[in-house]
Amino acid sequence: MLYNSKVSIGALALALLASATYAADVNSASQQPGVKSFAGESLAKNAKITMVDARAIALKAHPGTITDEELENESGGSGLRYSFDIKDAKGTQEVGVDAKTGKVLENKREEKNPD
Repeated sequence: MLYNSKVSIGALALALLASATYAADVNSASQQPGVKSFAGESLAKNAKITMVDARAIALKAHPGTITDEELENESGGSGLRYSFDIKDAKGTQEVGVDAKTGKVLENKREEKNPD
């Protein structure tokens, strides 16, 4: 009888550890690179392209370092767009990616006084 209770306690401890590990993995997802909060995140439910995929598309269109990103309703394409400011040695480029198709809608040098 004592043996069975040890097994049960051990199994319970293992189950609790596995559950805690899973919860930590889920909770840390927003802290992982590529899975962070961004402006317009509430609109993401309407997007077919994820922010992670949109970043990859934008960086392929214009390599550099993303300094700002957002998801916004904006005219052109499907009307829902990821917008990225990408810094390189020459300045900052604005790249817009349609959130429903993944098409690059904008890829231009940002002006000195961005909006």
